[in-house]
Amino acid sequence: MISRRLGYVFRNEQLLIQALKHRSYLSVTNEARIQANERLELLGDAVLGLVVTEYLFKTYPEKEEGGLTLMKSMLVSRRSLAHVAKEFGLGKFLLLSDAEAKSGGRKRASILADAVEAIIGAVYLDGGLENANRIIDRNIFSRLDRLMTDGSVQNYKSLLLEHCQSLSLDGPRYVVENEEGPDHEKVFTIAGFVDGKRMGVGSGQTKKIAEQRAAEQVLLTLHIL
Repeated sequence: MISRRLGYVFRNEQLLIQALKHRSYLSVTNEARIQANERLELLGDAVLGLVVTEYLFKTYPEKEEGGLTLMKSMLVSRRSLAHVAKEFGLGKFLLLSDAEAKSGGRKRASILADAVEAIIGAVYLDGGLENANRIIDRNIFSRLDRLMTDGSVQNYKSLLLEHCQSLSLDGPRYVVENEEGPDHEKVFTIAGFVDGKRMGVGSGQTKKIAEQRAAEQVLLTLHIL
C-alpha cells in the first residue's frame, strides 16, 4: 500500500521498514538504536537539500541567493514535510511503541517530518538519485506555488522561524528593549536575536507589530529578504 502511494517499489523492503521505524519501536523489537530511522533521516536530509537546491537554482535563474535560501527553507521545513506526510497518510504506517502512538506520535510534526526524510534516504539507497528526485518532485515541489501564495509566507516571524529551524539555529528570540508613551499611545521597541546575536530591531504600537518588524530586519541582516 505505501509503495503504491509513493509510486516506487523497493527492491530491498528492509530499507522501507527501517525508514518507518521510530526509535520508540526499538523497545518492542529489542533492537539496537542503529536500527531506527535516524541514520536514513540524516541521509535523506542531505539528498533533499541537494535536489531542492538544484531545482530552485534552475527554475529561478533570476533569484539571488537569499531568495533561493528562503524558498528552500519553506520547502524543507518541518512544517512543510509534516504536511506532506499528512497528505500522504504516512502516520498510520509508522512503527511506533504503543506509548508513543497513544501520546499522538502518529500526528506529531517532528516524527512525520523525520520519517519523510528517512523515506527519501531509503529510496536513494535502494534506487539512486533519479528515483529519489522523482519522489521529491511529486510530493514536495508541487507545494511551492501554494507556499508562495500562502498568506503565512508574508509573516516575517514565521519566515524567520522556518529559516532558523531549517539550519538548526538557536532562536529566534524577541526581547523588549524599550517602552515609551502613555498606555493609549505606547510604543514598543523589540530586538530579535538569532544564535544569541542581536540582529534586528523593530518598533510598533503593539508588541506583535514590533516583533514582526524586528523579524523583518533580522531577515534582511541574514540576506534572506
